[in-house]
Amino acid sequence: METKVYDLTGKETGTVELNESVFGIEPNIAVMHQAYVRQRANARQGTHSTKTRSEVRGGGRKPWRQKGTGRARQGSIRSPQWRGGGVVFGPKPRSYTQSMPKKMRRLAIRSALSAKQKSAEIVVVEGLAEIEPKTRAMREALGKLPLDSARSTLILVGDNKENVYRGASNLDDTKVLPAQYVNMQDMLKHKRIIVTPEALDVIHQLWAQ
Repeated sequence: METKVYDLTGKETGTVELNESVFGIEPNIAVMHQAYVRQRANARQGTHSTKTRSEVRGGGRKPWRQKGTGRARQGSIRSPQWRGGGVVFGPKPRSYTQSMPKKMRRLAIRSALSAKQKSAEIVVVEGLAEIEPKTRAMREALGKLPLDSARSTLILVGDNKENVYRGASNLDDTKVLPAQYVNMQDMLKHKRIIVTPEALDVIHQLWAQ
């Protein structure tokens, strides 16, 4: 399958061949959802912690005698019903890591790329590596490309292009990412995906069957 290639002025300069196994499959929504949830879960630190009644400082003495006061019996001022007491069933440090077979992870990425291509939300742009490292230059270039009204843009580059990073760093809802680190969260979060020809080669090399 082919898609159009644009330059920084928004003009068509030709076409490029897209691998059918990466950009032309039927998206598997269930696998995409599982991969997204896994990525979000694996990003959690799991360092939350609360103190139980045995860990709260104080409360070693019985506040009053068991009988004869007319009040409810109490054994410690650090019981959960007391202000400053321990927490019942509170969170403790844990791992949220989820596992997922490699074939399913690869299918999820290819499904997301195919869904974006099917919705015409992937734009191949040449010459982006030579753009002036200025916010103004990047804003003008993005405004001339297809889907210029997209609420957010993900730019995939082949390697570390400092001028691209500097040009997009101050733009809201715009992120630059090396193509080898393409992931579910960034693809689903951003409406438009701009890909350089070098990044396209990296994607084909990594994800083609």
